[in-house]
Amino acid sequence: MTKVQKIRIHQFGGPEAPHADEVDQSQPDAGQVLVAVRAASINPVDFKIRSGKYPAVKEDRLPYTLGRDVSGVVAKCGAQASRFKAGDDVLGMVGICGGGYAEQVVLAQTAVAAKPSGIDHIHAAAIPLAGQTAWQGLFRHGGLKAGQSVLIHGGSGGVGHFAVQFAKAKGARVLTTVSTENVDFARSLGADVVIDYKKKRFEEEVSDLDMVFDLIDGDTRERSWKLLKKGAVLVSTLTDPSQEKAKELGVRAMRYTVEADGDELAEIAKLVVTGKVKPYVQQTFPLKAAAEALAAVEKGHSVGKVVLTVK
Repeated sequence: MTKVQKIRIHQFGGPEAPHADEVDQSQPDAGQVLVAVRAASINPVDFKIRSGKYPAVKEDRLPYTLGRDVSGVVAKCGAQASRFKAGDDVLGMVGICGGGYAEQVVLAQTAVAAKPSGIDHIHAAAIPLAGQTAWQGLFRHGGLKAGQSVLIHGGSGGVGHFAVQFAKAKGARVLTTVSTENVDFARSLGADVVIDYKKKRFEEEVSDLDMVFDLIDGDTRERSWKLLKKGAVLVSTLTDPSQEKAKELGVRAMRYTVEADGDELAEIAKLVVTGKVKPYVQQTFPLKAAAEALAAVEKGHSVGKVVLTVK
């Protein structure tokens, strides 16, 4: 059996917890593909898992290989995995069992899409989890349509920078809050209104919204409720919003968890191919420096994505 390098945690903890291990690589089951990883991106969920603060990953899953999304080359297909063939360039989102910070990883074929032409594996790896989180929040749960207005809190981050571009590509009016140093970046993404939250209170700048996409939580969310028109929606990736408050205001509100969807990922890839959406990679690290990369994201203030390179 082939030995591969994987970045694993054997116990929950801080930046010191991840270690590089040489382990046997499992083979794909019937509906799975084995991918030789070329790049894997960092997501905030990774350091939550590392620290033991993510409910879906408990001690019974240890040792745990970190990482939820990858880009690479199909090395082998399961007996019933007919959507791809060995040698195909792909990107995909790994299940909650993890495994992206590795030289090889097994994914469900339904969680994989062909890598967009014209971009490398580094930029492709930035797409799956953050891109699908943005897509599902805006369209699957938020029902955002052309001509509507959406306020995206945290529009310069991994999920946020995709959300701004997706909403613009679909014809929405896009408003976003970012810090001073990220104002120009948010404008470059196509946002119609960019609010520097360090200098202005966003609730004094906008009103009558069809949607708030909340990637911040806390006081930012609480100040957002009154900006929604009747029948509007507040969608969050974080804690559950108050249903009592939503009912009182005549709006919808929800929290969701992203789901892997290869067909949806292919739709995102089409926007990348046409140039309507560009994944932004702020920094890269080699796989062996995954702990350092994860710590950099944990400190916050990242623009776009941080990506690990493999081989």
